[in-house]
Order: sequence, then structure tokens, then C-alpha cells
Amino acid sequence: MKVPLLDLKPQLETLRPQLLEALTRVLDSTGYILGPEVAHLETRIAAYCGTAHAVGLSSGTDALLAALMALDIGPGDRVLTTPYSFFATMGVVLRTGALPVFVDIEADSFNMDASQAAEALAADRKQGGTIKAILPVHLYGQCADMPKLTALAAEYGIPLIEDAAQAIGAECPFPQADGSVVWKRSGSMGLAGCFSFFPSKNLGGVGDGGMLTTPDAQYAETVRSVRNHGAETRYYHKRVGGNFRLDALQAAVLTVKLDFLDTWHKKRAANAAQYRKLFAEAGLVDNPVRLPKEVWAQVEGAESHCHHSYNQFVIRVRNRAERDALRQFLLDHEIGCAIYYPLCLHQQECLPEAVRGAHLPLAEAAADTSLALPIFPELQPEQLVFVVETVQKFYQER
Repeated sequence: MKVPLLDLKPQLETLRPQLLEALTRVLDSTGYILGPEVAHLETRIAAYCGTAHAVGLSSGTDALLAALMALDIGPGDRVLTTPYSFFATMGVVLRTGALPVFVDIEADSFNMDASQAAEALAADRKQGGTIKAILPVHLYGQCADMPKLTALAAEYGIPLIEDAAQAIGAECPFPQADGSVVWKRSGSMGLAGCFSFFPSKNLGGVGDGGMLTTPDAQYAETVRSVRNHGAETRYYHKRVGGNFRLDALQAAVLTVKLDFLDTWHKKRAANAAQYRKLFAEAGLVDNPVRLPKEVWAQVEGAESHCHHSYNQFVIRVRNRAERDALRQFLLDHEIGCAIYYPLCLHQQECLPEAVRGAHLPLAEAAADTSLALPIFPELQPEQLVFVVETVQKFYQER
């Protein structure tokens, strides 16, 4: 039995008529750059995320870059972020001329450790305060500890930019003074939220695309200028920007797909729940396989909120050699799987020498032991069974 890591064909076949109609509409309009299709998607995404404004951009990477450029972050500045993420999280910081400041992750969530972030900010303030933004990542579809991180941003008076590339629709609980809980969606908790519409994301286009959300009208206008070479009026440039515009074709496709996003989230969550049941029945849970922890699942009302959108279902095993052997065993049995990520950001060769050499043990351990299994919505029950049975077979034969 073949089980791909991701198969977009079932989704395409289901939505083919609506997608072809949308693409034909844009082709016939001859308006392919920005325009009403992009504006409509921006309105829809802002409403979905619970923000006042959204700005369509050419990719999730460019959304992050534009977010920093709009804040005039550059040489001499530093950005507090996580060492365990896709390269773009760090790459955009370096492209502005700023430097990253890394703090370790939480072992359970893979996300930035807010306690260590607090220590880093306190130390930075004593040294003159060069950290100009906080850039947490909602990795694999689960929000970082945003109540603590947003409080830190407010305390130190610096902006917080959410890297929500993998987490559109994911929600985070904020405890209130009266004991109640308010759930907020990714992209609505900081100055900006940055999303990717790469085809493999929960809401994926037919090419690259991205979005930035924000509650701040002036900041949104600045980002719109940045995405269009820094111009506000054509040919008049108040700043240096880039060509970060979202194509109308991508916007039209994403508008069609947005109506189905919450249903896809629920199917991913159902697949994750079934994995948990099957792994438990196989006697593999905790030793030798650690399943992803839903860190917000025990909060009041979690069952009616998307507390984990499962862009990836990432298990952990005991060491790198075992992980690499399991990966090859699964591939040999035609089961798709992937390592996200085999090398931490603070270990990358391109990082300036001044910020290399940190030892961040939890991030490094995650890089050594994590493996993503198929989780896409259209997986069939027998495919999930086959995945777990194959993992069980791997350990029986060791």
C-alpha cells in the first residue's frame, strides 16, 4: 500500500469545477497583479483571522520580510526568535541586515520557550536594548505561548510578529481576570501575523503566495507600500521595498479553498486522534515513540476550538540513528515521511560568526529525533493503520 506524505489530487478533483471557474474568470479579466481578487481575499482572511487588515504578498517568506522592513529593522538591530523552524524565519532577519537572537524551544510544543525569551529580553535591556522585535513561530500548526509572549512584547515596548506560516486557523487561549478564557486565532495576537500559501500548507495555492494580517491601519499601509517597491503613489517611492505582490490567480484559488479550510482542519485533527489510538493499541506510545503533544487541549473549551491545526504530525524517537533508520524503513514500504528540520537555524553555515556557536539542547534534540508522518485530510483509515503497523514492524525487527 502506498501512503504519500501529501497528496493534493483528491482535493483538486473535489474542487476542480470551482477552481476552473475562478481561474477562467481571472484569465478573462486580464488583470493578473493585485486588483479585486486580491482585495477580496484580503477581506476574507482578515475576517477569518479576526483582524482589521490583511495584505496579500508573494510568499510567506516575503510576508515576514515585509513585516520587518515596514518596521525599519536593519543593521545594528536584533530579532528574538526560535532556532527550530524553516530557514525563512532566520533568513528574513539576516536579509534586513539585523541579527537573530535565539532562545531554546519547549520540549513538548517545539515552540519558543517564553521563560527563556523573558531572560533574553531582560539581559538585552541591561546591555542597551538592541532587540527590536519578537518573532515566534507557531510550528506544525500549534500556537506558541502567546499570552506570555505578547505580555513580554508589551512590557518591553517592542512589536511581536507571528510566523504563522504553518498555522492559519490555529487558536490560542488567553486567560481572563474573571477566570474565563478568550481564544484568539493565529495572526491576531501581535502587530502582524505572516502566513504562507505554499501548496503543502493547510490552505495552499497553486504556487507561492502569502498574507500579512494586522490590527494597525497605518502599519498595513506601510506594508502595502513595501510590497510594491516602496511606492504609495505610482513612481513616487518613500522607501525601498520589493516586488512582493500576490497574484490574482493565486488569490482566486485561495478564496475558493478558504470555504473548506475549517473542514480540512477537523479531518486533520481526526487523523491525529486516530493515530493516537492506533499507536496506543500497538504499545508504542512514549517508549519508543513520543507523539506530538496538544499543549492547549486541556484548556476550558478546547474541544470547540482549533487548538492544533496539524499542518504536520511529528513524532519523536530515541535518537538520530533510530530516526534515520525508521525514516528509511517507512520509505522502503512506500510510506511518505519527512524530517522537519535536520539542522537547527543556529547551526546553519550561512549564519554570521558573531551569532554562531550557541548550544540549544532542546532544539538540537528535536532536530535529531523528529519525523513527520502523513496527516493530510484525505487519508483513508486503512492508510493510517498501515502507517502504524509499519512503525510497529520496524521496532519488532530491531
